[in-house]
Amino acid sequence: MNREQMSRIAHSGHPIKAPLDDASVRRLLERGTPRGDERLLDLGCGSAEWLLRALATRPRLHAVGVDISDDALTQAREAADGRGLGERLVLHHGAAADFVSPDPFDLVLSVGAAHAFGGLLPTLAAARAHLAPGGHVLIGDGFWEHPPSPEAVEMLGDFTDLASTVDRVVADGWTPVHGHVSTRQELDAYEWSCWGTLAAWGLDRPTDPGGPQALAMAATRRSEWLRSYRDTWGFVTLILRRTAD
Repeated sequence: MNREQMSRIAHSGHPIKAPLDDASVRRLLERGTPRGDERLLDLGCGSAEWLLRALATRPRLHAVGVDISDDALTQAREAADGRGLGERLVLHHGAAADFVSPDPFDLVLSVGAAHAFGGLLPTLAAARAHLAPGGHVLIGDGFWEHPPSPEAVEMLGDFTDLASTVDRVVADGWTPVHGHVSTRQELDAYEWSCWGTLAAWGLDRPTDPGGPQALAMAATRRSEWLRSYRDTWGFVTLILRRTAD
């Protein structure tokens, strides 16, 4: 199996591909769509779960998702049609950094996809280009809760602490109007779900060539989490407005 297939299996029990529970996702979306008739754009939408949840609770919203994965977009389209949301969701295949639109968006999302742009600030620069005056950006990224080991930095990236992360965002011309720091329960639930789901898939397919591969990947990722970054890495999701429109 390739990496994308493994990721789809691992996230089948946790469709939000970030350490946030359903209540946190709902609250963030409510804060980001105060009118209820906004146009949404998700840069690096994957299977578009954020957009689907927003559309399901706000019948006047319209949304656009962009992702480089054909498989993820197919999954998103099937889910949208199955939930009766397809008419309000447009999906584009391509690199999120290359997406252009003639019209701005009231809420631009990018959660856990900063690597696609080269980091947090480049992600915000991409979001800024699509944002309507007075609009919101909903962005999620990692930070170090405690000084990390060199192995953790090599594995996850060169993050800063939470205060420094927010300071960088503010210095870049943004004002946080809401935020959520994922709890230990959310962080652990996400990791247990991903690697437990992948391991269970492998156990159920002992004669499938992908079964042992899935088990090995689950064991590796679980060990990396428990030994390298569980006690040091955190995740913050911010809702931002431009400081000067």
